[in-house]
Amino acid sequence: MTKKEVNHRKKVRRRVNKKSAKILFDKYELYRKAVQSAENDVVFIRDTYKELKGKGARTFREDFCGTFALSTEWIKLNPRHEAIGIDLDPEPMAYGRQNYLIKMRPEQQRRMKLLEGNVLDANLPKADIVAAMNFSYFCFKQRDVLKKYFANVLKTLNKDGMFLVDIFGGSQCYDAIEDTIKHEGFTYYWDQTNFDPVTNEALFHIHFRVWGKKIEQVFSYDWRIWSIPEIRDIMHEVGFRKTHVYWEGTAKDGTGDGNFTRVDHGEACQSWIAYIVGEK
Repeated sequence: MTKKEVNHRKKVRRRVNKKSAKILFDKYELYRKAVQSAENDVVFIRDTYKELKGKGARTFREDFCGTFALSTEWIKLNPRHEAIGIDLDPEPMAYGRQNYLIKMRPEQQRRMKLLEGNVLDANLPKADIVAAMNFSYFCFKQRDVLKKYFANVLKTLNKDGMFLVDIFGGSQCYDAIEDTIKHEGFTYYWDQTNFDPVTNEALFHIHFRVWGKKIEQVFSYDWRIWSIPEIRDIMHEVGFRKTHVYWEGTAKDGTGDGNFTRVDHGEACQSWIAYIVGEK
């Protein structure tokens, strides 16, 4: 083989490798690895319901479900568990069908119901637990719209039902900032570009660095940052009997340790995450 032929083959291989890198970039898989911990979340949800109600829950509804990772993990927890996923966007739901649902056993698949629809729609399927995770309800910027959503959740909860949302805050949320976390095979960026103190609105982006290239604005979120008292007040106004806050503990390095405990008071932090639970 001549030197010219060797160089030609190297160029072809480089072109093929670049093409493969594009194919291997899976934004939903990277999102799950960087942001979600569905296997742990469903255990916390199951245990919290049992703590508050003294019995086990069966039906779980995941509002704003996206790829419905939580729902698949809920079904795997118990052969009696059933799940419902609801989302307006068909793209992540199609991804979940092709990558998560297909890997489940037929009897598990039969316990999953997926609806492409609006969480504000009337007559949504009832459930023992409804969850709105990954701060998805922050898309509701107007109080009356958020109140309408919470009222709809209450109406569609079974007797002794439980509603769970996550929430974040802290002094760091009031300024533009980009956090970087390295993972095996990629880097994750959480980018807050602004904050408006009059409206409490902010714009966020998720970027990834894969194969040495930073891919900008893979996901974007135009949100209102709600506070814990605001969320609890609205829950009570629509008729939730009780509300509780579960605050994340702090690890030795100052970051969250992933353990959530029911509290009456939190601590001032640059950044914090908590769960708010409403009981029907």
